[in-house]
Amino acid sequence: MRELGVRLAGLLRPGDLLVMTGHLGAGKTTLTQGIGEGLKVRGPITSPTFVIARVHPSLAGGPPLVHVDAYRLGGFAELDDLDLDASVEESVTIVEWGEGLAEGLADDRLELIISRGNGPGEEREVRITGIGPRWSDLEPAAG
Repeated sequence: MRELGVRLAGLLRPGDLLVMTGHLGAGKTTLTQGIGEGLKVRGPITSPTFVIARVHPSLAGGPPLVHVDAYRLGGFAELDDLDLDASVEESVTIVEWGEGLAEGLADDRLELIISRGNGPGEEREVRITGIGPRWSDLEPAAG
């Protein structure tokens, strides 16, 4: 998951929104750690479950990474209270558990659905779908 994140970071630029969906332990935060590594942002990147959102500034002049965990949010109004739209244009924004909540933050986004088997060490499957003109050249992918 971390390797995939590093590779994915090479495609990202300021204003990109990623909406991640997957069960607990699917690898959303590990994927985000790889993206953070690829973007060369200040870490460590940990799950923002209790603080809801963290901003990781770039160490290399690139965009900051805004990492959001929407698991405990009660709806779009609570997500809107975070004022993410104020920073979405200059940041790479990742919203874990964002399906059904974060789509309104940007017209263009990547939707990532992560699934895995039930046992420890099971392989993960990541389905990546690009939404909007920014991602019109992206072929639907599974890895």
